[in-house]
Amino acid sequence: MKFVVSSTALLNVLQTSNKVVSNKNTLPILDNFLFELKDGVLKITASDLETTMIGTLKVDSMEQEGVIAAPVKLMIDSLKEFSEQPLTIEANESTWEIQISWKTGKLAIPGTSGLSYPTQPALDEETKQEISVDTNLLLTGINKTIFATADDELRPVMNGVYVNIEPQAITFVATDAHKLVKYAASVETGTTASFILPKKPANLLRGVLGKEDADIRMEFDDKNVVFHLKNHTLVCRLIEGNYPNYNAVIPANNPNKVLVDRTELLNGIRRVAVCSNQATNLIKFEIEPNTINLTAQDLDFSVSAQESLTCDYEGEAIEIGFRSTFLVEILSNIETQNVSVELADSTRAGVFKPVYDEAPDTETLMLLMPMMINA
Repeated sequence: MKFVVSSTALLNVLQTSNKVVSNKNTLPILDNFLFELKDGVLKITASDLETTMIGTLKVDSMEQEGVIAAPVKLMIDSLKEFSEQPLTIEANESTWEIQISWKTGKLAIPGTSGLSYPTQPALDEETKQEISVDTNLLLTGINKTIFATADDELRPVMNGVYVNIEPQAITFVATDAHKLVKYAASVETGTTASFILPKKPANLLRGVLGKEDADIRMEFDDKNVVFHLKNHTLVCRLIEGNYPNYNAVIPANNPNKVLVDRTELLNGIRRVAVCSNQATNLIKFEIEPNTINLTAQDLDFSVSAQESLTCDYEGEAIEIGFRSTFLVEILSNIETQNVSVELADSTRAGVFKPVYDEAPDTETLMLLMPMMINA
C-alpha cells in the first residue's frame, strides 16, 4: 500500500473516528484503525464491536492498493505534529511497518495485518427500513434528550434515546425514572418504526452532525442502525427491549400553572442550591399568586438560603420539593426566555415547557419527579 494524502484531511478523519475507540477493548486489533485503499479512496474504520465509524477520504495520488491496521494512538499523536502538507504513506505488507514520509523527514511505526479486523454487521434485507431525516431535527432531538438518559445496568432500555417514527412525526424520548424529556417534531416520514439509540453513538452523532449540510439517510432493522453522513458512516447496535410507556407517566390534568422567566429561575436555583443538603440537593418551592419562594437548608452544617421570584401563577398555593441538580439540567436545556411549569400537587411530577412567541412545529416537554419535603 502506498499513497499521498493531505496531513490535515487525514487527521480530521482519524480524530472523528477515534471517538469510537474504547479504552478497554476486548480484542487487541480494535486498538487500531483499519486502512483500506482502493480506487483512490482511503476507507478508515474504527470500532468497539458495538459501534463502528467508517470514514472515507480521497487520496491525492495512489501507487498501490492494500489493507493494513494502524495503531490509533501512534497515528494520531504523529499527525498532530504536522502543519498542512502532503504526506506519503507506505505500508510494507510483509513486515507490516508503516512509513510516513514528508519533505524533510520520515517516521516508521508498527502496523499489523487487517485480516482479523471485525466486519461491520449487515442489516437484514427483509426487515430493514430506510428514511431520510433533516440534520437539524436529528441533532436537536439528541441534544434535547440525551442528558436525561440513565446509567442503569438493570434496565438497559433506559440507557439510550428512544426514537419513535410515525407517518407524520418523529419523537425523541429519554428518561432515567427521575426526569423525562419528550421532543416531538412534525415531519412527513411515511413509515412507522421505533428503536433505542445507545448513548455512545448518540454522542458521536452530536459531534459530527453540526458539520453536515444535507439530510441524513438512516437505515435500520431490529438489531442495528446505520447513519449515512457526507464523509462518514456510523453503524451501531441498538438496545434491545421494550421502552417504558412514557405517555402514561405524564400527568394530564395540571390545574396549577406557573409562568416565570427561565434565566431568573435558573440563577435563583443555583444561588439557593449552594446551601442545600449535599446528599439530597433538595430545594423547596412555595408557590402562591405572583411569587415563588425558593428555600434550601442543610441542618448538619447550619446553612440555609431563601430567594423570592416574581411569576404569573394560576392555581392554589402549593409547596413542592425538587432536586436542584435535575432542575438546573432541565432549565439549561430549554432555550426560550420564559418557561411554563405545570403542577398537580406536591406528590406528582412537575411538567416544564418552553413558552414560544409563535407556535412552533415542534413540542418539547420535560418532566421532573418531586422529592418529599419532610424526608
